[in-house]
Amino acid sequence: MDAYSYIANADAAAIETLYQAYRENPESVDFGWRKFFEGFDFSQQFPEGAPVLPGAAASSPAASNGSALTTTASPAPGPRPQPDDYGVLNTSASTNNAPGLATGAPASDKETAVRNLIHAFRSRGHLRAKTNPVRERKDRKPRLDLADFGLSEADLDTAFRNGEVLGLGTQATLRDIVTALEKIYTGPIGFEYMYIRDPQVLDWFREKVERDSLAFNPGVEYKKRILKKLNEAVVFENFLHTKFLGQKRFSLEGGETTIPALDAIIGKGAELGVKEVMIGMAHRGRLNVLANIMGKTYEQIFSEFEGTAVPDLTMGDGDVKYHMGYSSEVEASGGQKVNLKLAPNPSHLEAVNPVVEGFVRAKIEHQYGGDYHQILPILIHGDAALAGQGIGYELTQMSQLEGYKTGGTIHFVINNQVGFTTDFEDARSSIYSTDLAKIIDAPVLHVNGDNPEAVVFAVQLATEYRQQFHADIFIDMVCYRRHGHNESDEPKFTQPTLYNLISKHQNPREVYNAMLVQRGDVDAELATQMDKDFRDTLQARLDLVKQKALPYKYQALENEWRSLRRSTPEDFEQSPETGITAETVERVAKALTTIPDGFKPIKQIDNLLKERRKMFYETRVLNWAAAELLAYGSLLTESHTVRVSGQDVQRGTFSHRHAVLHDAETSAPYNSLNNIDGEHEQLSIYNSLLSEYAVLGFEFGYGMANPTALVVWEAQFGDFANGAQTMIDQFVVSSESKWQRMNGLVMLLPHGYEGQGPEHSNARPERFLQLAAENNIVVANITTPANFFHALRRQLTWSFRKPLVVMSPKSMLRHPLCVSPLDEFTGGHFREVLGDNFAEAKKVKRVLLCSGKVYYDLLEEQRSSDRKDVAIVRLEQLHPFPKKQLDAELAKYGKAKIYWVQEEPENMGYWNFMLRYMRRELEDVVARKPSASPATGYNKIHVKEQKDLVARAFDKPKEAVADANIKATAEAAKKLD
Repeated sequence: MDAYSYIANADAAAIETLYQAYRENPESVDFGWRKFFEGFDFSQQFPEGAPVLPGAAASSPAASNGSALTTTASPAPGPRPQPDDYGVLNTSASTNNAPGLATGAPASDKETAVRNLIHAFRSRGHLRAKTNPVRERKDRKPRLDLADFGLSEADLDTAFRNGEVLGLGTQATLRDIVTALEKIYTGPIGFEYMYIRDPQVLDWFREKVERDSLAFNPGVEYKKRILKKLNEAVVFENFLHTKFLGQKRFSLEGGETTIPALDAIIGKGAELGVKEVMIGMAHRGRLNVLANIMGKTYEQIFSEFEGTAVPDLTMGDGDVKYHMGYSSEVEASGGQKVNLKLAPNPSHLEAVNPVVEGFVRAKIEHQYGGDYHQILPILIHGDAALAGQGIGYELTQMSQLEGYKTGGTIHFVINNQVGFTTDFEDARSSIYSTDLAKIIDAPVLHVNGDNPEAVVFAVQLATEYRQQFHADIFIDMVCYRRHGHNESDEPKFTQPTLYNLISKHQNPREVYNAMLVQRGDVDAELATQMDKDFRDTLQARLDLVKQKALPYKYQALENEWRSLRRSTPEDFEQSPETGITAETVERVAKALTTIPDGFKPIKQIDNLLKERRKMFYETRVLNWAAAELLAYGSLLTESHTVRVSGQDVQRGTFSHRHAVLHDAETSAPYNSLNNIDGEHEQLSIYNSLLSEYAVLGFEFGYGMANPTALVVWEAQFGDFANGAQTMIDQFVVSSESKWQRMNGLVMLLPHGYEGQGPEHSNARPERFLQLAAENNIVVANITTPANFFHALRRQLTWSFRKPLVVMSPKSMLRHPLCVSPLDEFTGGHFREVLGDNFAEAKKVKRVLLCSGKVYYDLLEEQRSSDRKDVAIVRLEQLHPFPKKQLDAELAKYGKAKIYWVQEEPENMGYWNFMLRYMRRELEDVVARKPSASPATGYNKIHVKEQKDLVARAFDKPKEAVADANIKATAEAAKKLD
């Protein structure tokens, strides 16, 4: 369809002017345009299947396949009479396969005008829809008047065949057509969907819009249910406003129709096979959703307001009431049981969205057998946040990617037309806050929040669409915010005119109640009774009448979480055994060194496979990549899923991992670890889109759902992890403390000073260490493949879960000394501290305490200078700080002076963290000078700095420092850059 996009985007008025000039004098226009208009005239006179000449029979298949045809001279250009029984509008004029149109219609140019009018309403009717409940909409120049199409009131009672397109028959008058269009497209719902490029989806959606919206009329019982949910929403806000006047609650007042909307999504979803709904939302209306959708009792919420609740703070400090998550099992409108979850979230708007998607993906794979129908993600947005936060774009781009799709998300926007104090005109350049939906052809339904039935229709249609096409869809419920950003804020400071209107506006319950009585849908007596019930409920809540909490049945993955425990300080004094059997090594090695018959690798991969065979079967010494893949493979054989994602992870940024191989001729992928002999789980390894924030959030959500999976996110370079700093700060390091939610996510952040410049050297370990407290995360900088293997396996061996942040290697991936013998994999455990096996303890006067790659630079100098008086001790794990293990190692060296050595600038790296634990023991620090930038951009300066650092560590002139390793490392880094 994109092949004709230039026509759709052309200036219609300019083309019309050219066409009129052509009709008067064909020679007056350019040759190309002349041929174009000749073709246009021909198509008008001789549409497909019509007779070539008036009165002639339509060409038979045989004739059209090569038989001789009678021809005549071409007619002169310009208009010519057409018989009534043929013409372009005698063919199907709709992608809905409408039947042929009747004869005897008005002139074709008027029919074309009507067809253009219908298309315009479909495309731009939403600009005139009555979606704003409190004020007139801004004039967006929709150009939907009859005069815009060369029509007038004189045509209103003329019958047009194009009425068939709307299902009105071939004799519908223009008046009938306009009435239908206005009712469908300019009523309380504005439909945006004509940009959908898949014809099947476009036809399905248009059919729903133009047929179902006109016919939608819920029964009296469902109308009473809508009113009941509105009553509950208003009761809740009145209760809190009366009981806790002035307290922050981020009320839903003005947007109470959210409650019947969510109720309708759950009901329709259950009808269409949904068994679980996962909701992510910010604080606006969250407490109302907890009470009236999730079933949390007023008593529980009341105790949190009063501070009488006794939260379990054994895992941390807790969070405010409008950030906490919740799970429940409710009965949908059709009687089905549905499991509901509300994700815990921070105040950082939209940040929870990728977490929800990752959580849902894990449930799809591990609880619902890959069936998208059974679990539904709902993301509730504010209009300002959806338009302003870049995470929305990242998440939208993820929605159909193989590694991240979740079968479609329903996006529900509580559009209160103002962001804190900012008018919508200052909050976005686009017309709508939902305009990012267009990048994935997601339909948008803009709907008036004061019309609950329209909202219910919109969300039910959205739910059907999601279940039918497993794609995202947006509902933009235009409403208002009765109070300021919070209940103690004065909105008239910045929006006095708007809030003068809002102060006089009835709430949605009152508006809908009056509408039902006026229409006769609910008689006055029933309305009065429901109003009395509403007030009785409110009084009961104020009187603190007890509610019965909903029963809850734990799901399988939730029981996996319940089988775990919380960590204690003693857990970090000795790591558990994580070695594997020789048989497991053999099974994984075979998979890593074997390719299927007919698979043709490129030459470099052929060499890689030979190297793997040599490591596993001859030298029996493994490098970093082999150790990592062995860790993954061993976990797969123990029925653990392993999921790895990030930029370029299948091959690895530094061309080391090669978890997925590609056939040289077909590019077909081959995932070696998914072909282990015997029973095993699957390795899911996905190259991500170029995003850190959303992808890390997704993986955190995946790990939050499934404690039995090893979930790994790798940054392309550790320097780029700060693109996900919000996710790190608000979720990764703090969720256990704030929300009592453990997570075993692994973050691999390539880090090390190798002359690659300020953006390819530093994963900012100091930031993670500043965030490290209460044993919340594990921060490691590991120097041996075997220790990395044990660190990965320890993640699932522990009877609790902790995020693991690894400053992972770059040049060390190929360093000849960065290898481990196979017997270190078939036994042992992670070693938090690695001692020195070269220095002579009795001679040692100087201990160099370090972490990570700098060890190999120090080691070269120690060996080449035969410095047995200097010991090098490695801290493989920095947090939780391994005091017991380190004390045992340092005790070997009596009164030797201890120096902390790091290649990072003094104001970065680990120095400040080490002072928290060893301020009395450490003599001084050896580091680069304090710097605003992480590293120099000049290779020669890098080598000079590194030599100087090593010289100071050994207390000798830098000219005397062995620098072969430093230079080799820098040269290797150049090739990787």
